[in-house]
Amino acid sequence: MSDIATSGALRLAVAKFRTPTVAKSVSQLVTAFVPLIALYAASYIAVTYQAPWWVVAALAVPAAAFIVRIFIFQHDCGHGAFFRSARANRWTGMLCSLVTLTPYESWRRQHAGHHLHWNDLDNRNSGTDIYSTCLTMKEFEALSPSQRLFYRFIWHPLVSLMLLPPLVFLVLYRLPFDMPRSWKRERRSVMVTNIALAVLFGALVAIFGWRTVAVVHLPIAAIAAMIGVWMFSLQHRFDGAIWARADTWSSESASLAGSSHLVLPRVLQWFTGNIGFHHIHHLDPRVPNYRLEACHRSDPVFAAAPTVTLGQGLSAMRYCLWDEDRQALVRMPKLNWR
Repeated sequence: MSDIATSGALRLAVAKFRTPTVAKSVSQLVTAFVPLIALYAASYIAVTYQAPWWVVAALAVPAAAFIVRIFIFQHDCGHGAFFRSARANRWTGMLCSLVTLTPYESWRRQHAGHHLHWNDLDNRNSGTDIYSTCLTMKEFEALSPSQRLFYRFIWHPLVSLMLLPPLVFLVLYRLPFDMPRSWKRERRSVMVTNIALAVLFGALVAIFGWRTVAVVHLPIAAIAAMIGVWMFSLQHRFDGAIWARADTWSSESASLAGSSHLVLPRVLQWFTGNIGFHHIHHLDPRVPNYRLEACHRSDPVFAAAPTVTLGQGLSAMRYCLWDEDRQALVRMPKLNWR
């Protein structure tokens, strides 16, 4: 174990990488928004002139990847990590929200709840979401047969990672359905985002027609949502992840043992804004995305975080129950029809 871990200066070591660089942040915005706009333009041309479906599909995949990257910028803004200025973070986050379809202020506050309680079994429903929580095996076994069947249905990868994500981003984020009345700023953020999106897409429909707009934007939004939700789920739900009760939970241990280091090919690491270094992000959310890898490599202690490869990440979709007896995240037990 390194001196950083034994001296209790783990957070101080990570904090050295907090400072954002304006030039780097602006460069990231330009190199994501410009290609995305170009891909949207090419998609509109392809659909308008009735290009083969595979051309439109080929354009949708990289466009969705750029949306995932822009979501990371919005995420950094929400943590105050993209710029030093709170105002710059807020306005940039709201700009990104028009691409990600995610109201900035409301998601920012809800995500803060995730950072308070991730992998904490006693507080897993305090501001978290279904993708960063789970039932224990005993809780699952205590459910009625119909409830167990419903839980299986919700957590089947085809549902949780393919059907639900587009529904969340396209429909649920348009409604302040889970926000207390006291969250006035956050509820207003939902309305303002919806108005801005209505104006933007209303103009596009007036120019190109609703069919063209739907064919261009719906596949891109759906693919981006599925990639983003899979990434978010994998960051805390994988073989080897550690969950704990509140009396033994600590943010440091939850970061290094309950958050994954997802190792991706360089191009995918770039598109996902280095968020695969998720153990570093949870140690200090103020570290900008472009400094996460440098922080990870700054001391061997950070290598203790669970490493997950792309192949392992694909198989991790099935891990959705915490077995307290085995102290392990496990797959759903086989269905017994008797």
